[in-house]
Amino acid sequence: MSAAQVADFTLPATSGQTFTLSALRGKTVVLYFYPKDNTPGCTAEAAEFRDLYADFLAANAVVVGISRDSLKSHENFKAKQNLPFELLSDAEASLCRQFAVLKTKKLYGKEVMGIERSTFVIDATGALRREWRGVKVEGHAREVLDYVKTL
Repeated sequence: MSAAQVADFTLPATSGQTFTLSALRGKTVVLYFYPKDNTPGCTAEAAEFRDLYADFLAANAVVVGISRDSLKSHENFKAKQNLPFELLSDAEASLCRQFAVLKTKKLYGKEVMGIERSTFVIDATGALRREWRGVKVEGHAREVLDYVKTL
C-alpha cells in the first residue's frame, strides 16, 4: 500500500520564518497539532518534543507544532518553554481542515470548534506515513520518535 502525498502548504512560523512543506523534501516531517499555547497539556506535549528534539534531528526529522494561536502567542510560548523547533500559526484553520483535526468540543457548557490533539508523520518524499488522533500526551513524543526511526 503506498502512502498518500500530502498537499503542499505554506504557513507563517515563529522566528520570522515561513514554513513550506515542499521545502523539506528529503527529511521526515512531524506535524503535531495542539489546541492552545500555554495550557497544561500543550505545555507538557511541547516539552516532550523539546526534550527529544536532538533525537528527532539525528533521525533526519523536523518537528513542527501547529495551533490556531497568533504568532505573537507562539513566540511567547516558544521562548517560555525553550522550544528548539518552530510553531506554525494556522489562524484561518486551513491546515486544520486539510488534516481534519477540528472537532466540536464542550467548553464551559458551550460547543466550540477546537483542535483535536493529533500528530502526522510525513516521509522524505512528502507522503503521509502515520497519524495519531486524540493523542494522550504522556509518552507520545517518544512513540512518534520510535516510529520515525523506522523510516
